[in-house]
Amino acid sequence: MFTYKTCGVCSREIHFDIVDGKLHNVSFDGGCPGNLTAIGKLVEGQDAKTVADLLKGNDCRGRGTSCADQLAKAIAEHL
Repeated sequence: MFTYKTCGVCSREIHFDIVDGKLHNVSFDGGCPGNLTAIGKLVEGQDAKTVADLLKGNDCRGRGTSCADQLAKAIAEHL
């Protein structure tokens, strides 16, 4: 299980596994539970690099980042 400490967003940490290039068990500590649980479900079993490319740069309320963007950064760091 990989853990990433977020920066500039409501969630505090992101947890996930990458097995054979695929994302599994994505979860967020803090943040908007409904939306972040949905993200975890949507990306389950998806290609990690593809997900990172798709979510990279997503902005929340002009913060310059978002929980989804932080997930993209976490995946990139892990890969």
